[in-house]
Amino acid sequence: MSETHDVQITPGMQEYIDRNNVYLAERAKYIEETVKKWKFDTIAVHGLYSVTDALKDYQGAIIEPIFMSTSQAYTDSDEMAAALAYKIPTWCYSRIANPSTYYYEWTLALLEGYGFDGTTSCCSTSSGMSAIMTAVQPFLRVIKSAGEPRNFVATAQCYGGTFQQFTVRLMQERNIECRWVKDATNIEEWAAKIDKNTRFLYGELPSNPQLGFFDIQAVADLAHSHNLPLICDSTVATPVLLRPICHGADIVVQSVTKSLSSSGFGICGAVIARKNLVTNIDDAQLKEDFSLSVKYLQNRDFGPNLHPLQAVMALNDMRTIRSKMDLMSRSSEKVAAFLAEHPGVESVQYLGLENHPLHDLAKKYMWLVDAEYDDQYNRPINRYGHLLSFCVKGGVEKTRKVFDNLQRIWRATDLGRIKSVATIPAISTHQQQGEEGRALAGIPGNMIRLCVGAEHPMDIIADLDQALHAAK
Repeated sequence: MSETHDVQITPGMQEYIDRNNVYLAERAKYIEETVKKWKFDTIAVHGLYSVTDALKDYQGAIIEPIFMSTSQAYTDSDEMAAALAYKIPTWCYSRIANPSTYYYEWTLALLEGYGFDGTTSCCSTSSGMSAIMTAVQPFLRVIKSAGEPRNFVATAQCYGGTFQQFTVRLMQERNIECRWVKDATNIEEWAAKIDKNTRFLYGELPSNPQLGFFDIQAVADLAHSHNLPLICDSTVATPVLLRPICHGADIVVQSVTKSLSSSGFGICGAVIARKNLVTNIDDAQLKEDFSLSVKYLQNRDFGPNLHPLQAVMALNDMRTIRSKMDLMSRSSEKVAAFLAEHPGVESVQYLGLENHPLHDLAKKYMWLVDAEYDDQYNRPINRYGHLLSFCVKGGVEKTRKVFDNLQRIWRATDLGRIKSVATIPAISTHQQQGEEGRALAGIPGNMIRLCVGAEHPMDIIADLDQALHAAK
C-alpha cells in the first residue's frame, strides 16, 4: 500500500530526475568509498558536509550553514513537479525538509549505522517524544485482513513520557493495546505477548531511570521470527556506547535533546532505521527506506519538523560526543561506587557496578566505540553511560531532604547535560503514570535519578556526601 500517486513524467521532469540520479549515485559512492572508512570521531565531526559542498554551494563555509527559510524556489514547473512528486531531492518546505536538517540526519544515520554492514537513514523530529510517535505510528494503521484490536509489546521500564504516550494516547484514546513486558531479560515473556495482531516490539535500554536492559539480539530474532520490527530507544547510551541496529534492531529512537546534545540549548529528536526492515505491514516504501518514507509522507502531514537552527546546534554538540560520553561514563562509575558504599544509601542502580544483576548483559553490548584505536586505551573498553539512580535510606521524606540539600548538582528533570542534574522520578518524570504504573516499572518514591556531567567527579561526590549527611 503506497501513499504516493502516479505522476506523469514529462521530458523536462525526466531531465531533472536523471541529473539528480547522478548526484545521488555520486553521494552513495562517496559514503561507501570514503565516509564509511572513517573512524567514528571523524564522522561525528564532518558528517556528509564536505569541502566540495562548501566551495560549490556555500561560499566556503566550514560549518554547515543554517537555512532560516521556509521554502525553496524552483527553476521551472518541471523541477517543481519532480520535487513535489519526491522524484528528486528537495526541501520544498521546511516542514518537510531543509538543508540544515539534512546534514543533521545524514550524520546521525552514519553514527547509528557505524559498524553496520547495511545502509541506514534518518528522519529528524522536533523532540524525542515526536521521534517515538514517528517510529510507531506507521505500524499502527488499520489493516482489515489482520483483524482487531492492534497491539504492540514494550518494556515497562521506560521514560515516563513514553509510558504516557503508549498508555493514554494509544491505549485509552485509540484502543491500541500496549502489552508491557515487566522482565525484559525474559525472552519467554516477550514471546508470550505476541499474537497475529502484534505490530512491533519496543524496548528502551538502558532505561530511564531504572537502568533496565535486555538482550537486543535475542529480542530482535524473536521479532523477526514473527515478521515484526524491533524499535529501540537508545537515548541514554548514544551510538558512542551502543548501536542497536548492529545487533539486529530495525529502528532506533533518539531524544537528541539529551546525551547527544549535551549543551541543553534546545529540544530535538531523530528516528534512525536500517533500510529493508522487517514488518508485516504491506508497504514497499516503508520497508525499503522507513526514514525517508515517514519524512516525506507521515511527518509531512503531522508536522513534527525540526528547526534548522536547532539542527545545526545539535550537530555542533555531536562533534565531540565520543570523548564526552567517555569522560562522563568514567565519572559515573566513580560516583556509583561511592554511593554503593555510603551508609545513607539503600541501593544503587548503575550497569557499571559488577554486582548489578544486569551488569554481565550490559557488558556484552556496551562498548566505547573505537577504544581500540585510542592511544589512551589501545583495546576494547566497556563504558556504561552517565545515568544512574540511587534509593535513599529512610523513605520518601528523607529522600526529599537529600534532594533539597544538593548544592552543585542541579535539581531539574533534564538529563544528558554537561552539568550534573538530579530529579526524583516519582514526583517529576514519572509522576503522571501513577503508583500502579510506577510499581510496574520499578520506580519507588525514594529513588533519585542522577545524570553525571563533566565536572570533576570529586566535586560531584562531595555534593552528594554533604546532601546525604545534611538530611540526617
